[in-house]
Amino acid sequence: MTDFRSFRASAIVLRHSDWGEADRLLTLYTREHGMVRALAKGARKVTSRKAGHLEPFTHVTIQLAKGRDLLIVTQVETINAFLPLRDDLVKTGYAAYAVELLLRFSYEGESPNPSIFRLLLETLSRLEREEDTWLAARYYEMRLLDAVGFRPHLFECANCGREILPEDQFFSFTAGGVICPRCGEGLPNLTGISLETLKYLRHFQRSSYKDASRAKPGSDVRREAEILMQGYFTYLLERELNVPGFLKKIRQ
Repeated sequence: MTDFRSFRASAIVLRHSDWGEADRLLTLYTREHGMVRALAKGARKVTSRKAGHLEPFTHVTIQLAKGRDLLIVTQVETINAFLPLRDDLVKTGYAAYAVELLLRFSYEGESPNPSIFRLLLETLSRLEREEDTWLAARYYEMRLLDAVGFRPHLFECANCGREILPEDQFFSFTAGGVICPRCGEGLPNLTGISLETLKYLRHFQRSSYKDASRAKPGSDVRREAEILMQGYFTYLLERELNVPGFLKKIRQ
């Protein structure tokens, strides 16, 4: 965190909650300072000029001053409100999922990570403009795992190190990657992963989004990849995520 009494930042509003009688407590992810919490005084008043700029998923330029216990929002200007995300329940759900993952892997006071900020911003933009929200979400998962140090092993066996051959494999959440059939016979707590699903996950891991977006996986692959990734995140975080259950309900 900077030592200046007041500073300017490029930020994405992750969430907010009521504070006191008229204030709003914000959780922001900033390009310059990572995750911070800040108080928007009077933001819940009908006359507040700040309120419209401080909704979740909004990209803002914000001026923050050091208060006694919390940062205080002194000025805020919207760069992109990503309004279409609020008009479509599925898009809202996927945006909330991206935010939930970031909240679970980040904490106040850690070193800023501009690549994570850029990834979230690009993901919100993709979710806003594209029909295939599934693809944007899976790509985000892979890139976020890279950024936070949990990149899954998808090209060599996570147990023996041998190159993975073109056949169905296993996946170990504990080992953080694919397990070859030879090792898989004697190891506990493995999940099967088909060759086709592995192919797409590899594609997302090593490709630019432009190249990854050309992928056209079928419904079985989509389902298997999603279940696998949710299992991996549950293992890493030691608890289930909230938003996937909500997404499942609205898609039904």
